[in-house]
Amino acid sequence: MKTIITIQHTQSIHHINGMVGSWTDWDLSDVGKKQAENIGKNLLSEFKNYKFIMYSSDLKRAKQTAEIVGKYMKTKPILVTALRERNLGKCCGKSVFWLRENIECIERTINDKMFSDAESRRDEWNRLFPFFQEIVNNKYKDIIIVSHGDLLSVFNSMWLGLNVESINNTEIFGLSGGVSIMLENDNGKRIIKKISDMSYISG
Repeated sequence: MKTIITIQHTQSIHHINGMVGSWTDWDLSDVGKKQAENIGKNLLSEFKNYKFIMYSSDLKRAKQTAEIVGKYMKTKPILVTALRERNLGKCCGKSVFWLRENIECIERTINDKMFSDAESRRDEWNRLFPFFQEIVNNKYKDIIIVSHGDLLSVFNSMWLGLNVESINNTEIFGLSGGVSIMLENDNGKRIIKKISDMSYISG
C-alpha cells in the first residue's frame, strides 16, 4: 500500500494583499504559519507510526508550509521545481486587478495562455508528469507533497488516470490549507480517501 498526502500551502501574504501568486515568491502570513502548525499536529496524531518522505515546491509559501509540517512528521522537504504553481508570465509581481485589466487571452482550453510568456495548463501538465511518474513508481510507500492549488488540481487528474485533455471538461480543485489523502493498494488501484479536507488547519 502506498499512501500519498498532498497539502495545498496555507494562507500566504498574496491571499490578503490582492497580488498574484504564481511564481512570485510570497511568504506565509501569520495565520498561514499557525494553519501549517495545526496540519502538522493533526497529521502526526493520525499517522504517528508512518515514516514519510516529503517533497515540496521551492516557492516560499509552499516551502515554509512543508518545513513547519515536517517538524512534526520528522522529515525535511526535498525541494522540487516541478511542484511550483503555474507560471503566469508577465503578471507575476502584479496585482490581481492588473491581471484582469491586462489579460491577453481568455483561457478556454488547456492550450491557451493568459499571457504570451505564461504556461498553459498543458505546459503545467507536461512539467509535472515526469515527477508524478517517479513518485508513483519509486520505493517509498509514505509520501507527503506540498504544492499549490492549480498544480495540485493537475495532480488529482493524473492520480485518477485521466489524460490531459480531460482538464478541458472537469477537474478537482482544492482550497488553501486543504489536505488530500490518496492510497494505492497492492493491486494498483488508486483511491482518493480525502480531498482538500480543511479540518486539518484547525487546532
